[in-house]
Amino acid sequence: MSGVRERRLVADILITAMLHYILRFLWNATRGHRLAPWRSPYLRWRIETYTGIKMQSIGFLEFFGFTWRERVELFRFLKWTGAMERYARVKPKNP
Repeated sequence: MSGVRERRLVADILITAMLHYILRFLWNATRGHRLAPWRSPYLRWRIETYTGIKMQSIGFLEFFGFTWRERVELFRFLKWTGAMERYARVKPKNP
């Protein structure tokens, strides 16, 4: 029984850490446009390079349509950025 609890605790810790990295990426990617992320030049550029839709034509409906259609791939991308950030920001062994 305690093995199941330990595994669940580890899974909860990993999910919490992953959410931290996801939120950090989104916070940085929407700098200056946090209340209107579809206006973020960085996110518009990312959508343009991924789909081919021109940045100038991306508005509210196009942005949220894209995020809904590609939600699984976007989540995979955000998980990947979290993993890469952990590699880039290695904590020292002796703080």
